[in-house]
Amino acid sequence: MINSVAMIVVPNFSVFEFGTAFEVFGVDRSDRGTGVPAFDFRVCTPEPGDVPMKSGLSMHVPLGLEAAADADLVIMTPFGKDADVPESVLEALRAAHARGAWVMSICSGAFALARAGLLDGRRCTTHWHYSQELASRYPAALVDENVLYVQDGRIITSAGTAAGIDASLHLVRVELGANVAASIARDMVVPPHRDGGQAQYIDRPMPSCGSQPIEELLRWMVRNLEEEHSVNELAARVHMSPRTFARRFRAETGATPAAWLNSQRVLRAQELLETTDLNIDEIAREAGFGHSVLLRHHFAKVLDTSPQSYRRTFRGHLQAVV
Repeated sequence: MINSVAMIVVPNFSVFEFGTAFEVFGVDRSDRGTGVPAFDFRVCTPEPGDVPMKSGLSMHVPLGLEAAADADLVIMTPFGKDADVPESVLEALRAAHARGAWVMSICSGAFALARAGLLDGRRCTTHWHYSQELASRYPAALVDENVLYVQDGRIITSAGTAAGIDASLHLVRVELGANVAASIARDMVVPPHRDGGQAQYIDRPMPSCGSQPIEELLRWMVRNLEEEHSVNELAARVHMSPRTFARRFRAETGATPAAWLNSQRVLRAQELLETTDLNIDEIAREAGFGHSVLLRHHFAKVLDTSPQSYRRTFRGHLQAVV
């Protein structure tokens, strides 16, 4: 359980990326009746005082790195890939990992984790601008530049800018459950779960299409997941020939109608696994798969995990029913 969060800042840190994690962990939402705890959020730095930001502003940080010594989560803010990081920061990161705390980096903060040796042999990511250099400097790190965030053990690395929100909400979801993550996301007016690029946590939000007929059709398909949808029938609904429809659908969504429909059925199953006590057979029917065998097949194909394992991961403190 995450109760305390320490965010480490060093000179030239990025205020926006700092703000992404602060919005998730630093804002007290405990009075809104949603089950969101009030995190003990701390900002700390190697030399307390005014710490300059990348923007030219500065932040007064009165706490030293001792504030991170007992935190359940230690976050390394981005600081630029070429800036020096004091050894005391690296030691704080190593100590957090050694005692079993979560350690997370946002954007170029991954370079500090790499310098501390925490990314050796681990999958990780950073902003795509920096990914090749991270891989070159630290060849023992398994850098993936095509993802928003990566969890490897109790270490999470994320790409730039808003990916810090995605990584933070992912961690809330793992530790406290989907309902708490959704409550925070709703308050922030952001999607509760974007694709992290990890097989177990893939999400496919509904795209905003350039074609209004196709977008309306997608929404209708989501409302009718339990039905079979042939290309001919779907094409007729938007007054296109099957050939034209198939081409337009792939252009708008990047997938065939059958593949897109199955991905939405998996998403519906994820939601039901996270938020209900329905058993696997009931979820298969509700999601449109009909039978649990098909649900398990597509779950393994898309997410590389089983429905039962997924439920155990994302139900937080709730009792899983399998």
